[in-house]
Amino acid sequence: MASLDSLIEQAAALENRPVVAVASAADSHVLGAVKMALERKLAAFRLFGEAKEIRTLLASVDSHLLDHPSIEIVDATDQRQAAQLAVQTVSSGEADVLMKGNLPTATILKEVLNRDYGLRKETILSHVAAFEVPGYEPLLFVTDAAMNIAPDLMEKAQIVRNAVQAAHACGIEKPIVAPLAAVETVNPAMQPTLDAAALVAMNHRGQISGCFIDGPLALDNAVSQEAAEHKGIAGETAGKADILIVPTIEAGNILYKSLMYFAKAKVGAVIQGAKAPVVLTSRSDHMESKLYSLALAILVSKN
Repeated sequence: MASLDSLIEQAAALENRPVVAVASAADSHVLGAVKMALERKLAAFRLFGEAKEIRTLLASVDSHLLDHPSIEIVDATDQRQAAQLAVQTVSSGEADVLMKGNLPTATILKEVLNRDYGLRKETILSHVAAFEVPGYEPLLFVTDAAMNIAPDLMEKAQIVRNAVQAAHACGIEKPIVAPLAAVETVNPAMQPTLDAAALVAMNHRGQISGCFIDGPLALDNAVSQEAAEHKGIAGETAGKADILIVPTIEAGNILYKSLMYFAKAKVGAVIQGAKAPVVLTSRSDHMESKLYSLALAILVSKN
């Protein structure tokens, strides 16, 4: 069974150790994840924020971190400056991954999207989560549960591309992509089914490459071969999805949290579509999830 721990192993095996820039790093949970990453030799870290506070918290997490050769502390007067300096460090190529520390998501995203020194590209940003679900063989990617509220067809196409890039970075050569809807047939009254059919056509025409798209599919038919067979959905990919494309942010958010709280799934997540991957963890996330997110972002940054 594929596991998120395997992502940590892959990231640790990379030849050139990446640098992670942490914006507003004065947070014990974030620094705990930094410690776990250093123990596994995943990356070096630049910690941006109020230097004295960062050192105090580092000492409380592990006093050995104060003199760790793979940690650099960069003083910043406030959260906005910490975010700005961290983003500039990634934009200049001095760091490979951006990680959110103890600051509002809006503050760091404003710097990411800055036209002068930010990380924006012509593509949209999207949230890609990799789940290790008990009883489901492959890693299951879910997108977009956090960034795009009600994406249109062309936005969904880019969301697919972003997720496919993440899957490739994890070693999945041709992921199976399932655009989700309530039914498995195209219904003109249900926009998600029309978008799903268009995504399939774009895949067949080479407009979206590196994956196999099949849809529209309801969730059961996307992840259960038995359910797909009962509905008469044939083919080698039926019930074997690697990537689930949700129609709206509400559907994604509910699915994301259902997997976490009901299925007890493990998760790591990254923001795709910028010049470098962005780790936007929340304070409620377990340190383990932060570590998985770092591993995922590191693999993306190197692929």
